[in-house]
Amino acid sequence: MHVTERANPRRRDAAATREALLTAARELFATRGFDRTTVRDIAAAAGVNQALLFRYFGSKEELLGAALAGRGRALLEESSAERLLADLLRQMFAEEPRAAGGSLLMLALSGPQPGAAAEILSREVSDPYARALASLTDAEDAELRAELVLAWVLGLALSRVVRPEGPLVRAEPGEAIRLVLGAVSTLLERTEVPEA
Repeated sequence: MHVTERANPRRRDAAATREALLTAARELFATRGFDRTTVRDIAAAAGVNQALLFRYFGSKEELLGAALAGRGRALLEESSAERLLADLLRQMFAEEPRAAGGSLLMLALSGPQPGAAAEILSREVSDPYARALASLTDAEDAELRAELVLAWVLGLALSRVVRPEGPLVRAEPGEAIRLVLGAVSTLLERTEVPEA
């Protein structure tokens, strides 16, 4: 080894470490659940020291928020409010029912047990979606309508997981999405509904 190599050891890639932690957390939270996943498990799966999890995220709860919010934020940034639900449903129907993404969608929309994690999920994922959906109606009960739609999406995701051979899994995604959006448009009238 040359002297210059020793003097300039390879720098750690903070972005890669952070992404490895997020990837490990998404997989473990989806397969084991939030409560049964430990910080040690996540760090081991990411191949890093658990102290780095605390350095980059502060807590397991904040890591959960970051793991779920990244995907949710990307969809919120890429989609107009009118197309948000269609894009969310397309993403859901494109995945295998028992895939980590579907389980994470359920976790994100329903939240874990009350406490810090639930507050973070609400702030990072559920609330932004509810606000975007509530903007699609001028009705006085816009918040209620948005929450009803989110509950329905949660039910769809859950049904696909618990009934992997059921009609929601066998259905042609475009047709299922069109039917859902058609029904949703009675609550959120500015929802874009694709033509048959």
